[in-house]
Amino acid sequence: MAKTKILFITHEMSPFLELTKISEITRQLPQAMQEKGFEIRILMPRFGNINERRNRLHEVIRLSGLNIVVDNNDNPLIIKVASLPAARMQVYFLDNEDYFQRKKVFRDENGEFFNDNNERSVFFCKGALETVKKLGWSPDVVHCHGWFSALVPAYLKTTYKDDPTFKGAKVMYSLYNEEFSGTLGDKYREIAPEGALTKDDVASYGDGSYVNIYKGALDFTDVAVVAEEGVNPEILAYAKEKGIQVFEPNGDEDYEAFNDLFDQFAPVEEETTV
Repeated sequence: MAKTKILFITHEMSPFLELTKISEITRQLPQAMQEKGFEIRILMPRFGNINERRNRLHEVIRLSGLNIVVDNNDNPLIIKVASLPAARMQVYFLDNEDYFQRKKVFRDENGEFFNDNNERSVFFCKGALETVKKLGWSPDVVHCHGWFSALVPAYLKTTYKDDPTFKGAKVMYSLYNEEFSGTLGDKYREIAPEGALTKDDVASYGDGSYVNIYKGALDFTDVAVVAEEGVNPEILAYAKEKGIQVFEPNGDEDYEAFNDLFDQFAPVEEETTV
């Protein structure tokens, strides 16, 4: 049987960036699945407080050079990579001077959400999928972590639905207790539409609040993963109301259960005749 290919998309991962529980899970789960025979790729933003020298990031010239359109502006996408030798895994970083080259991640020195977090998220989500296309690697499962990746499910189920790279890919979205005050504003859903993704499709993202961002992502998700305790009950209720498969592992190190979950989406090999 062919290996199941799993794409992890996250805004943080240990040891590169540690903000929440997400960083720990996205460091350990991919390695555990790789050790069980799955084929893994990991993408995250290259935020300005990630030390390139210490983490030995270097640009991947063959993947760089794309322009990602956000709010009618072309934004250069640079791809860098770093290795985790102990895990035998590579992590791909999406970089852009305007969106990511700042010392703070999501909030300014006064603790206020950056005004362009909506644009930054759209750039990352679009850029991640375009990067995978350029890799020439077709995932069977796309597993998203964190609100910053919340538009990936929407793009996969609309704009990229028939793209050979992603055709048939299942979408998993992990639910975390990462609630934040404030919103990404109405502009978030105004600039999100791309290709087959329409304004009506992203209506449930609402004002870009924590709860609405998760609801929007769930509208395009095959499996919702309860990644930690304390997830907003409104989000859990929404997933169940929509009839989405909800996976609740017995802790984030319940790798046997994750193994069985990912195995559900193993590629079916076509029979050949002699």
